[in-house]
Amino acid sequence: MKQMFFSLASERVFTMRCPYCHHNSSKVVDTSHDSRGNIRRRRECKECGQRFSSYERPILATPLIVKQDGTREDFDREKLKNGIRISCAKRPVSAADIEELVSEVENALLKMGRSEVSSRVIGDRVIAGLKELDQIAYMRYAIVYLGLDDLHALRAEIDRLLE
Repeated sequence: MKQMFFSLASERVFTMRCPYCHHNSSKVVDTSHDSRGNIRRRRECKECGQRFSSYERPILATPLIVKQDGTREDFDREKLKNGIRISCAKRPVSAADIEELVSEVENALLKMGRSEVSSRVIGDRVIAGLKELDQIAYMRYAIVYLGLDDLHALRAEIDRLLE
């Protein structure tokens, strides 16, 4: 097993498993940074020569989410992303747009600086973001989030959108 070690120049050296041959050694060919501080590394496997990408992002302490029934759970970026993906299914919303919306929600939570946040805050931010991205995706999310449980409530929300 390879060990993680640090040099005096604070350069980390570690292995990344190749998704093709599962070899434990690769080299970094290219590194790029985006505006949110995420790092994309282009790698080449030393065994099979295949290239692949790895993504790194800083992990900050997000607040606990207080659900409507009073239970608390950790913020789950993937859970949020999956919920948004479901509402955007078969709609012209790109994966990048979904990722950006999730990042905006997560960043807003971090900026609040609180140890606990109501799930309502997250839902309100998602619904506002979807309203700008795609109105059909917004309606799909709103049916569940706002509890639109009959056609009259759905019609009222559609009328508000059309105004």
